[in-house]
Amino acid sequence: MQDLINFENITLMQEERPVVTGLSVKIGKGEFVYLLGKTGSGKSSFLKTVYADLPLGTGSAMVAGYDLATIKAKEIPYLRRKLGIVFQDFQLLSDRTVGDNLKFVMKATGWKEEAKINLRVKEVLQKVGLESKEKNMPHELSGGEQQRVSVARALVNDPEIILADEPTGNLDPETSEEIVKLLKSLAESGRTVLFATHDMMVYNKYKSRTLNFEGGKVTELN
Repeated sequence: MQDLINFENITLMQEERPVVTGLSVKIGKGEFVYLLGKTGSGKSSFLKTVYADLPLGTGSAMVAGYDLATIKAKEIPYLRRKLGIVFQDFQLLSDRTVGDNLKFVMKATGWKEEAKINLRVKEVLQKVGLESKEKNMPHELSGGEQQRVSVARALVNDPEIILADEPTGNLDPETSEEIVKLLKSLAESGRTVLFATHDMMVYNKYKSRTLNFEGGKVTELN
C-alpha cells in the first residue's frame, strides 16, 4: 500500500506552542482513519499541518509526494489540489447556489473551461446524492444536505486525501451516520479519509483505524 502521509517524529504547533510531540504515523491510500480526542488535543493542528497551513515544528513529513519541511509557498496550492477539506460548519457561500459554490472553488483552483466545470459539478453532486439540488440556495437545504455539498466541494479536484474536521459536529445522529457512510464509501473507492471527531456514537458504530490525541501524544488504538 502506498503511503500518502508519512510523519516522522513531528511536533505539531498551535499559536507557536507545541501541542503534540513525537508524532510518527504512516497512512496509506484508501485508509479511513479517525482522529479522536478532546477539543484542543491537536486534531485540527494535525489536519492543518497536513495541508501546510501550520509549519512543521520538528521532524519530517511527506504528504501526497510533497515534503512539508522544504515545500515552497508557490507549491502549496498544488499540494492542496490533492486534498479535499470538509469543515464542521459547512462554510458554504450563502449568496450563491449549490452549483455556484462548487464552481467558485473550481475557478479558484484553476479550472477554465465552462463545459468541463459544468460536467464536473453534476458528477460530484451525483456522488453525494444531490444532483437535483444544483440550483438551490444553501439556506433551502437541511444541515445534512449542506454537509453533503461541502463533501462534493471537497471532491471537485478528485483529491487523493480528504480531511474532515468534525464533519458531524453540527448534525443530528441520523444525519451524522449518513455523512460517515458517505466518507467511508469514498475511502473504499481509493481515497484516504482522515476524520477528526469526538462524536463517540458514530465512532463506536463505524469502527476503523484510530489515532488518539491525548496529553500531547498520539497513540494508535486497536
